[in-house]
Amino acid sequence: MAASSETIVAAGGRDLRVSNPERIIFPSTERAAPVTKLDIVNYYLAVGDGIMRALERRPTTLERWTKGVYPGMVLSTREGRVGDAFYQKRIPKGAPDYVRTAQIAFPSGRHADEVCPTEIAVVGWAAQMGTITFHPWPVRREDVDHPDELRLDLDPQPGTNFADAVRAAFEARALLADLGFVGFPKTSGGRGIHIYVRLEPRWTFTDVRHAAIAFGRALERRLPDRVTTSWWKEERGERIFVDYNQNARDRTIASAYSIRAKPGASVSAPLSWEELSEVAPEDFTVATMPARFASVGDRHEAINDVAYSLEPLLDLYEADGLGDMPYPPDYPKMPGEPKRVQPSRDRDRPR
Repeated sequence: MAASSETIVAAGGRDLRVSNPERIIFPSTERAAPVTKLDIVNYYLAVGDGIMRALERRPTTLERWTKGVYPGMVLSTREGRVGDAFYQKRIPKGAPDYVRTAQIAFPSGRHADEVCPTEIAVVGWAAQMGTITFHPWPVRREDVDHPDELRLDLDPQPGTNFADAVRAAFEARALLADLGFVGFPKTSGGRGIHIYVRLEPRWTFTDVRHAAIAFGRALERRLPDRVTTSWWKEERGERIFVDYNQNARDRTIASAYSIRAKPGASVSAPLSWEELSEVAPEDFTVATMPARFASVGDRHEAINDVAYSLEPLLDLYEADGLGDMPYPPDYPKMPGEPKRVQPSRDRDRPR
């Protein structure tokens, strides 16, 4: 097939043009065949109900790898590193007229009109544009200032692995149950685990972040040798970090079913709690997920059935009396935030 060729696929009742469908996006590995652009588009269409449950009406940052995902390629960062791939936070020029947007505000006060998927054709179009990973905000386009999702990110630190994250996740499940919540787990697409809790959209980003801090501290008290909330990497040790800042405004997590830019085209897989200890992250790829989805459906199918009050966690945050924790370094100084100096280094400063 010529490099300038194209094909048309059906996407939710729309004809979607895919240019250069045989372009290799993920080269082959010892365990996986090469993955083409058309493979990626077809993957997202195959898990359409699941990816739409994760993205529908959510402002979504597009992680675009227009040159493919090859060894040595890197992603551009917030800190200014220029890479081979980039985050698209504003709707690209020339988008089809069926692509809807939502205006979101960054911590800096700037605004952007961000892609807001309302149908599967939008996901397919984004994939045709080189999007590998979808990063939805935890809000809906009808109310972009009040999150409807608490996101618990269990991030393995050096010296820990997926099995360690699984152990922390089961204790997190027990803690959620004690607080009256039901969480929905998924793989991150790497070594970590994400747990989502649907919320009533009545609280601010600051409130939800405080709730994540309270949850992380409570989990750390239950598993002090296995879990940490320390923002400073040097102080985390060989433990699972509860990344509370994933709930800050403009911080996002790769959605369920999103492809990750890793060799073999792994994906973020929704799981039942019963299978969590039986799987490995590498089980879930562009090649394997469509058959799983056809067989078991969306493990997060019930995630929208119940929305919870955030009050139990906010009460816990107040009862702790420990106050706020540092924001990411690219954020402006936030009200109530402690000093952004690693405590051990602050103690070493000359007086």
